[in-house]
Amino acid sequence: MKEGTAQKVSNALLSSVAGAASFLFSIVAFLYITEFNEQIVASIVAGAFCLLVSYIASERPNSENARALAALGDRLLAVEDGDLVSPAPDIVVRNMPAVAAAVDSLFAEVRSSIENAHALGMYDPVTSLPNRLHFRAEADKLLGERACGPADQPPAAMLFVDLDRFKAVNDSLGHARGDQLLIMVANRLRVVVSAEVTDNEVRRPLVARLAGDEFTLFFPTIGSPAEIERVARRIALAISEPFELHGHSVDIGASIGVAISPDHGTSIESLMRAADIAMYRAKSRGGGQHCLFSDELQREHQVKVETEQALTEAVHRGEFLLALQPQLSLRTGEVTGAEALLRWRHPRDGMRQPNSFIPVAEQTGIISEIGEWVIAEVASILGAWHREGNVHRVAFNVSPRQLDRSDFFSRMRQAFIDQQVPLSLVELEFTESAAMEVSETVLTEIAALRADGAKIAIDDFGTGYSNLARLRAMPLDRVKLDPSLIADIETSEKARVVVQAVVQLIHGVGCEIVAEAVETVAQADILRAMGVQTVQGFVFAHPMFEEEYREWVLNAENGGVRQRA
Repeated sequence: MKEGTAQKVSNALLSSVAGAASFLFSIVAFLYITEFNEQIVASIVAGAFCLLVSYIASERPNSENARALAALGDRLLAVEDGDLVSPAPDIVVRNMPAVAAAVDSLFAEVRSSIENAHALGMYDPVTSLPNRLHFRAEADKLLGERACGPADQPPAAMLFVDLDRFKAVNDSLGHARGDQLLIMVANRLRVVVSAEVTDNEVRRPLVARLAGDEFTLFFPTIGSPAEIERVARRIALAISEPFELHGHSVDIGASIGVAISPDHGTSIESLMRAADIAMYRAKSRGGGQHCLFSDELQREHQVKVETEQALTEAVHRGEFLLALQPQLSLRTGEVTGAEALLRWRHPRDGMRQPNSFIPVAEQTGIISEIGEWVIAEVASILGAWHREGNVHRVAFNVSPRQLDRSDFFSRMRQAFIDQQVPLSLVELEFTESAAMEVSETVLTEIAALRADGAKIAIDDFGTGYSNLARLRAMPLDRVKLDPSLIADIETSEKARVVVQAVVQLIHGVGCEIVAEAVETVAQADILRAMGVQTVQGFVFAHPMFEEEYREWVLNAENGGVRQRA
């Protein structure tokens, strides 16, 4: 009777141990292991161990086995305290060697899974560099050590590296090739950093991939700002060298922002923010270079943040207006249409020009909402004119951000349908860079608009890269010369030669030419002689709001402008 009772107690103990073990290992698996496959493996191992212990419970244990099982239970419960290292107790090894081996193997599997999960959580799987989480933790630790150090210690530096033209590589060669390029970039960064490290340097620089094509470096100690700028130049030069990628020679670059501690911040957040701001300045200058953060950049960034916040409410508050700048024929002096130009009636700053807020709107994506307002306003103006028998065409700019929306063209068409405006009164202007990069789907939509009567124009031609094949194939009516092309044609023979060559090129693809920002009669005369058909600019009229524009057009049709031209 006593023996049966002991066996029942022992079995109950084993069942409890088995249940506890299964539960604990399952908890460990799902708390510490992030990969689903690894979770399944760990759960199966835990279940198998539970079955093993249950099997042992079915055997008649002796007193030594009972003590071994009690020790095994204690060992398993030690998992609650985080002990995944200690081996099976000696008494289990002596009396149940197979069980001891299974326990040790199980803990080894769990430790390995946790280590793998930790590695996956701390390192970028493509480049094997530390990821954002790991980088922030390590950099924060190094900054904390600096905070406890002497006040006169050397400065530290944060570098933010963003690749130029990387998206084009992904689009043309595919993401697999893009990943290979990221690995090559990471290796070049390692080489540059290794060359800057001395043998007696205790705290080595950190190199990490934050996300996408963004990398960051942290130097715990630098000699001077000039020294870290030299390193930034070396990085820019290293990445500008062509990459050989499976038979393709790939040219990219890097825009690099530099921030120095303590001058630009003492926390990881402030330094990364400063380096990020400086990087965007380097990119706005054309890329392939570095920029050191400064107080001036901080002020500009603050203005940008305030502008962004104000823009989010500007449309709803009715703060935007459209000004109309007439376009005139150089042959006849007649008004052929107008370009709609955006103005912002800021509640504090007064009337703001587009160049003071459009770049911010483009960066933040607010331009899509603003663009919808512009289309609705142009449709309203043209609808009223059309009902009065006025057939002047109005041109407006289309942002690349608007083209990202799949419903852009349908919504735009509907806006003009609602106002009963024929598309023959509408002209869409695309920037040169956007025209060169739009997809075939967008080109098809543009061609459909043109077939229905709309005019299509490229704006600011001469400031970007033009693919002549795309220029010839694109559904296009007019090309607008960038003001920088014609600024010096009165005084510079070279400027006249360049403009004449561009005019011949545009005529060669069968398009009409419009010159913007014509400020003098002499410029207009030269452009007329070169074959430019249409102009707009201060020489004839400043941009004006609708009522003033209508009065001006009436006067122009009575011969006032034609005489001046």
